[in-house]
Amino acid sequence: MIRAGLLAALLALPHHVAGQDSLPAPLQQLLSQRQAECSGFDEGTLTLEDGAVAQADLDGDGQPDWVLDESHLRCSSAASLYCGTGGCGVSFLVNDVLSTHLAKGWALTELGPLRAVLLQVHGSRCGGINPTPCVEALVWDPGAARFSTVAPQFPEPSDPIPAPVQ
Repeated sequence: MIRAGLLAALLALPHHVAGQDSLPAPLQQLLSQRQAECSGFDEGTLTLEDGAVAQADLDGDGQPDWVLDESHLRCSSAASLYCGTGGCGVSFLVNDVLSTHLAKGWALTELGPLRAVLLQVHGSRCGGINPTPCVEALVWDPGAARFSTVAPQFPEPSDPIPAPVQ
């Protein structure tokens, strides 16, 4: 019993991964997009620092999932290409579902029977300004095959902009 608990705890911790060749296709595609963005900006070169890609059990099923933390990506020709005042992109791959969020940092925690991903987000998400402390919690919903949160969802860039109310 102690071994099972220890194994579950170890799987929950992020494990850094070396080598882009061993990544699942959705992460390889995302990294290819990031490389294209970097090379399109004054022919920059993309570097993945330690911590850019990690494995962690994000959904509590005992199997490692994947994380791409863009705070650890470096473009030689654009220092702030992947991050801004709102944070950096962080993508979570659970099964075949890729979910990308803007965050200043992330962590895993246990909340009763749930595994929760905590995101430090821009203070405006909590009614403040950038430095206002603000955290969003994500919990994997296996039935819906997505992360659930009570935080308001922001429209995707491709969503139509609603007409102003008169």
